[in-house]
Amino acid sequence: MRLDVKALTLAAAIGWGGCFFVVGLANLVWPPYGDAWLELGRAIYPGYAGPGGFGAVIVVTLYALLDGAVAGAVVAWLYNAFVVRSAQGGAA
Repeated sequence: MRLDVKALTLAAAIGWGGCFFVVGLANLVWPPYGDAWLELGRAIYPGYAGPGGFGAVIVVTLYALLDGAVAGAVVAWLYNAFVVRSAQGGAA
């Protein structure tokens, strides 16, 4: 069974980007909430300065959407490559 690369790309992008978006919005409402998570985003994504205003939430969300999409595509591609190799009787 092969994975649909587009579907996993979209699901990973929405999942990862959604996490940063929801935590970022919650941080705007309850300022100490999710500071450690948003600091992780600051450490990973250049151009994101950490918890701030709504603009910062959008920046980290866009970075996370792109990051999640790339990760989902790579995972699906690798999985499909190993499934093909295994089905052909190669060592897996």
